[in-house]
Amino acid sequence: MSEAEVSNGAAIAGANGAVVSPDEKKNRNPVVCVFCGASSGNSPTHLEAARSLAQALHSRNATLVYGGGTMGMMGEIAKTLVSLSGPQSVHGIIPGALVKFEQDGSAIEESIYGKTTVVNDMHTRKHMMAEAVYAGGEGSGFVALSGGYGTLEELMEVTTWNQLGIHGRGVVVYNIEGYWDGLFQWVRTACKAGFIKGENGQIMVEAKSAEEVVRALFEYKNSKERLNLEWVHEG
Repeated sequence: MSEAEVSNGAAIAGANGAVVSPDEKKNRNPVVCVFCGASSGNSPTHLEAARSLAQALHSRNATLVYGGGTMGMMGEIAKTLVSLSGPQSVHGIIPGALVKFEQDGSAIEESIYGKTTVVNDMHTRKHMMAEAVYAGGEGSGFVALSGGYGTLEELMEVTTWNQLGIHGRGVVVYNIEGYWDGLFQWVRTACKAGFIKGENGQIMVEAKSAEEVVRALFEYKNSKERLNLEWVHEG
């Protein structure tokens, strides 16, 4: 799974393997992939943060791509952005096996949650979400809200991809009420212990408000210590 992007502004491979030129990208809206839980959490602050992030995305004409759930954090950010920007602003991608778990069992109304695509497996879901981000305009990237194992796994994967040079998009963690404090402490510990190179400890950017999230995506700078490896686009 490769963005096939280099720092000198060469064309990248976008969704469906199509080549997107730098000029085309400038005219495209941001595409932001949000990882978050299908639960609401115990504090109302988490859902409030999801709504605030949707409002911030709306202010930048951004498109949301997410895991396709209609409950919890997933459903909140999706329906809020649809209410502000319309159904075309949201694309949910969900494996068939998770439909019963991450959706409320009723038919998904595009007018409420945006477009939904059901896929066969987790790999396809993540591949499609990443490809959408790669093809987006300035300010595109990955954001983690509060969530569980799945959210953490997705966040760590796109962080690793950035470190390996698979993509050059921003990775931002929306840290609500200190929810991700332990994660950032672990990064500092790993840097100190020599398992993460110094500047790579900044691949994940912390944000404490929705406005900070969007600003961090637009101002994101890649680590000079990440690996500049050549990856073949899967198409």
